[in-house]
Amino acid sequence: MTTMRAVILPGNKEVQVIDKPRPVPGDGQVLVRMRASAICRSDMSLYYGGKPLVGGEAAKTGRIVPGHEPAGDVVEIGPGVRGVMPGDRVAVYLAIGCGHCRYCLSGYLSLCSEWKCVGFDVDGGNADYMVVPAQNCLKLPDEMSYETGALLLDNMGTQYHAQKTLEVSGNDTVAIYGLGPMGSAGVLIAKARGARVIAIDVLESRLEMAKELGADVTINSAKENVLEVISNLTHGEGVDKAIDASGNPSAQNMALDSVRKMGSVALIGETSSTTINPSEQMIRKLLKVYGIWIHPIWMYEEIAQFVLDHKIPVDRYITHRFSIEQAADAFRMFDERITDKAVFVWD
Repeated sequence: MTTMRAVILPGNKEVQVIDKPRPVPGDGQVLVRMRASAICRSDMSLYYGGKPLVGGEAAKTGRIVPGHEPAGDVVEIGPGVRGVMPGDRVAVYLAIGCGHCRYCLSGYLSLCSEWKCVGFDVDGGNADYMVVPAQNCLKLPDEMSYETGALLLDNMGTQYHAQKTLEVSGNDTVAIYGLGPMGSAGVLIAKARGARVIAIDVLESRLEMAKELGADVTINSAKENVLEVISNLTHGEGVDKAIDASGNPSAQNMALDSVRKMGSVALIGETSSTTINPSEQMIRKLLKVYGIWIHPIWMYEEIAQFVLDHKIPVDRYITHRFSIEQAADAFRMFDERITDKAVFVWD
């Protein structure tokens, strides 16, 4: 029996790197050898244990291999596979749907009532190999690295989805709240779309990263009155668009408060509850407020082309790279916010 190395997260901040059988692709599936697999803040729900951020009963067992932002090489295909061949360089889309409902047919697999999430319900990319449905394999352009391809699946893809929905353009001033990996991706996308970007966080290291990525103005919300600064920068009007990538209730409220009348807001950061004042913050300002989640699978090719056409340096917000054997350090450092975007890589 051929084995491979894989990460599992039993909970309570325990990380194990184990030997397990290398999977065999079944009908309609392919075997992918990993080249890059990113850590996401949502993985911390598995790291801590208890209720996972997404997923069903399997995600609670602590035996599922995490990693929902993987990219690698197709090395074997199962029966019935068409359109994907050994040797293809691919990123793996994280949502697996039934394939027949209205949401799957429109490309929004994560809205399928039967959907499963790679890295939560089924084994993900933090292993030497993974098996995935062939339809989830999205081919990487020849000039795109595995690391960049992996980051298009969640960070860059979600921000592109958000900003396309908001119709961000060169006419806009955009405030981005929370400058972790998702917010950093937002800075890159917004600048590529021509917007003026105001980046807000409490950590100076993240504000410095935002400046390097092109943010026009940075605000430390622990030291400055964000709404006053934004009012001064926008002649008392407020920003045209705001994106919350933090999930912090205070930041979500600031996003609503800092947008001008008839502006728009995208909420990306996950949180269980937030108290808002709909009348003052939304209704009487005629705001458009969007919840943004996983981009539809068909949008990947559009996102990849946008990144290439605008020469967006996606890998610039990767702060650390680890081997799979360094998984314990990787998750600990990510949890302690020593790293921002961290990626497992294979030679």
